[in-house]
Amino acid sequence: MVSKTNEQALEAAIEKALTGTCLEELKAGVGEVKPDFGNKFYKIGQPSDFDMHYALDTKLFWQFLETTQEQELEKLKRTSPHDWQRKVLERFDRLIKKHGVLHLLKKGLNVDDAFFNLMYPAPLASSSEKVKENFAANIFSVTRQLRYSKANPLQEIDMVLFINGIPLITLELKNHWTGQTARYHGQKQYRNDRDTSQPLLQFGRCLVHMAVDTDEVYMTTKLAGKSTFFLPFNKGNNHGQGNPPNMFGHKTSYLWEEVFTKESLANIIQHFVRLDGSSKDDLKKRTLFFPRYHQMDVVRKLVNHVATHGVGQTYLIQHSAGSGKSNSITWAAYQLIETYPLAADIPGSKGIDQPLFDSVIVVTDRKLLDKQLRDNIKEFSEIKNIIAPAFKSSELKSALENGKKIIITTIQKFPYIIDGIADLSDKRFAVIIDEAHSSQSGSAHDNMNRAMGKSEVEEADDAQDKILAAMRSRKMRGNASYLAFTATPKNTTLEKFGQQQADGSFKPFHLYSMKQAIEEGFILDVIANYTTYKSYYEIEKSIQENPEFDSKKAQKRLRAYVETSQQTIDTKAEIMLEHFIPHVVNTKKLKGKAKGMVVTQNIETAIRYYKAITRLLEKQGNPFKAIIAFSGAKEVDGIEYTEAQMNGFADTETKDKFDTDEYRLLIVANKYLTGFDQPKLSAMYVDKKLTSVLCVQTLSRLNRSAPKLGKKTEDLFVLDFFNSVDDIKASFDPFYTSTTLSEATDVNVLHELKDEMDDMAVYEWHEVEEFVTRYFNNEDAQALSPIIDVAANRFNVELELDDNDKIDFKVKAKQFVKIYGQMASIMPFEIVAWEKLFWFLKFLIPKLVVRDPNSDELDELLNSVDLSTYGLERVKLNHGIDLDDSETELDPQNPNPRGGHGGEEETDPLDDIIKNFNERWFQGWSATAEEQKVKFINIAEGIKKHPDFEAKYRDNPDPHNRTLAFEKMLKEVMLTRRKDELELYKLFANDSAFKAAWTQSLQNSIGL
Repeated sequence: MVSKTNEQALEAAIEKALTGTCLEELKAGVGEVKPDFGNKFYKIGQPSDFDMHYALDTKLFWQFLETTQEQELEKLKRTSPHDWQRKVLERFDRLIKKHGVLHLLKKGLNVDDAFFNLMYPAPLASSSEKVKENFAANIFSVTRQLRYSKANPLQEIDMVLFINGIPLITLELKNHWTGQTARYHGQKQYRNDRDTSQPLLQFGRCLVHMAVDTDEVYMTTKLAGKSTFFLPFNKGNNHGQGNPPNMFGHKTSYLWEEVFTKESLANIIQHFVRLDGSSKDDLKKRTLFFPRYHQMDVVRKLVNHVATHGVGQTYLIQHSAGSGKSNSITWAAYQLIETYPLAADIPGSKGIDQPLFDSVIVVTDRKLLDKQLRDNIKEFSEIKNIIAPAFKSSELKSALENGKKIIITTIQKFPYIIDGIADLSDKRFAVIIDEAHSSQSGSAHDNMNRAMGKSEVEEADDAQDKILAAMRSRKMRGNASYLAFTATPKNTTLEKFGQQQADGSFKPFHLYSMKQAIEEGFILDVIANYTTYKSYYEIEKSIQENPEFDSKKAQKRLRAYVETSQQTIDTKAEIMLEHFIPHVVNTKKLKGKAKGMVVTQNIETAIRYYKAITRLLEKQGNPFKAIIAFSGAKEVDGIEYTEAQMNGFADTETKDKFDTDEYRLLIVANKYLTGFDQPKLSAMYVDKKLTSVLCVQTLSRLNRSAPKLGKKTEDLFVLDFFNSVDDIKASFDPFYTSTTLSEATDVNVLHELKDEMDDMAVYEWHEVEEFVTRYFNNEDAQALSPIIDVAANRFNVELELDDNDKIDFKVKAKQFVKIYGQMASIMPFEIVAWEKLFWFLKFLIPKLVVRDPNSDELDELLNSVDLSTYGLERVKLNHGIDLDDSETELDPQNPNPRGGHGGEEETDPLDDIIKNFNERWFQGWSATAEEQKVKFINIAEGIKKHPDFEAKYRDNPDPHNRTLAFEKMLKEVMLTRRKDELELYKLFANDSAFKAAWTQSLQNSIGL
């Protein structure tokens, strides 16, 4: 016989793992039910025992109650001897419709004067034998091919897990080997083929519904037909989506071998699953939270490590944005206050019957996290009012004396809490630091700096720096364990909180990477559409003297002077709006809600940008406004400005005002670069040096997903005036695995794409001209269709193109439309032919039929690759653009032993400094019109005198080879004149747009 690889085989494998046997084997008489050693295995449920109306396995439901709570049942039997079962079932049905299954499992069921536990909780280390016996009395069961629908009696769900006859989890199983996947077919079955009006599938009747195959798992807590939203419940693979290979079985075997064990499910019910909202709210309007795999995994690993190793450990949890970090922190905080040592002799233990920690201190700057903590604990704990704020050591002491188990403080007050921990040496603490989110307030930064003994800094450190500085001045206390959550650990953060390895390196305790968050769709790829814009400067001397200056410092100062001048800012502001208005606002991205952020170097430039942009918006009559954010007061050109005065409302309202339709652009310097979540942000304009963590955190303001607004990666756009592509790559590499970052877009690739599409003869240029003329004359669509249809038919039928040629053309057409659409408003020149072809291709592409079954995947793949990659290859640059797909090893800090004034100062005269500055930053041609004409004629004469001119150019019948010959001759002539025409040669060599125009003009003038 051959192996069974179908859906039923997967079903049988899960059942066998859960029950210790297989129903198919029992039916065939070759299997046996193994003894339930340690109450390990599930029972096998029978579909015939399932009551569709009450959504219960009534046989096991009554068996559990009669075995464990017979006395309570007797109360009902005495008062209602004929209908006591109906009374229990109707009461159960009424309450589960109102409160959901989670409430009944935790709170139990009152019926008249009887009370029933519907589930006994898992014991703690300190629990009595009775508690352990009660838990062992729970009946976990699994039923295959469950018929659940009264309306469609033959419809079956592959598998359902129960506790005491009450359904917990439904599963639809698929198998890759039969071409069926959980991602597509399993989800589709739940969305389209399952009757959610039936009790079993109504919201709140089960904890979660899972689509499972041999490779992946997806889950949802609310079935809502076609709008059902599934989340992945996968471990991740190579820091990305999916699951790793499993040498002992299916990739998803962790689900039934680990997650579905009795202790695990009980733990999930008791400590993870949460029903949001109030019991006064309609159940259908509430939200049921079931943990994603990495959330469950990190909390369990933390609890287990603490119970095994005791107090005094450090933990670095590197979880990306999109990981659900707030829930992970709240779950960890709640479970740590109930963590007991596994042995009496581990560090910090007060005995195995006492929790390890007297209190959990959560350090955060987010009010949202404070609220989530309170809501979560309220749902989980029977003990009320166990949370308290503490902003100084005396408040910490008071909170402990009043029995507060979870204490919340802020990053600014953290140094005082460290002192408080030291003073309370007889107490044990777990300190959870949400340090990846620094304060959005400059005053908060100032407070922290004063606490650290700093009087004033130009740019405040981020949250990680503050905490590390606090810890440097106050030794980490042995009576506390520290758990730091961050998406972007620095080398110092790794050294302080990471786990030291045998080779001396430090690693995070737990990882959920940005790559995985992007691939799973929780955040967007902010560097998919990244464009740099180079600045060109020229300055002149305004004095007769020629004093000497430190060369390096002078160059920096000169650049800062130019960058902050109002003239420069006005120019850049105009370019920003030329992109933002047509490509963000007018395209109705995010259902017309899309917003942008302008990131500037400092408060002064932020103010200048705000004034320039506001002036342009008013001049153009745009209906939206810009808004500015900065801390304190700043004097510019003799006038003092504040955020509130410029915006016209209190700075506490800025965040909420920006969320409204009235404001579309937010202009910032340092404020709102971290910890600011605004899903409507889709465009960012950067005029600030960004490096390392600040770079990643700043650009990540764009990455928040917004499913209700249809936000996609292709909606994002970054225009950077300050940083090179190499700068951004270097910043993202340590934190952002398995993605690509484009170089600055080389618009000349549009020439190449157009030339290659022209050669395919799919369209005639007169067709492009006619279509565009009709389109912009607002003619009826019936007048446009024939033009497009002729070209489409030529592509699809007449030219008899093979599949590869079709794929090639369609991909090039899509790339042309994509890149031109991004670049059109920021190019320093206009090419009408590109604009015309852009509109023609937009309507032609949907009608191009490509038969290759992989074409869509290929198009998607190439669309996800930034065009700069193509451009770099064309000019043969010698570095790749793929970001590291493996772990990045940071180097430790190496302070300069010479200090800040080490090394000799190199000085140059002011004339030389200005000359060097202009040579580096100004590449425009300063020659007069008459000088340009003379130089043009001289170069043309030099080409005519070239030895290859006649044979390889004038007499060459091949147009393509003739063009190549001309370019080679021109390059050689330019090289020979390099010394005499240095400025012209630099322009020719470095400015691709100038080179193209110069070449074309010379070729036209020489002719054949």
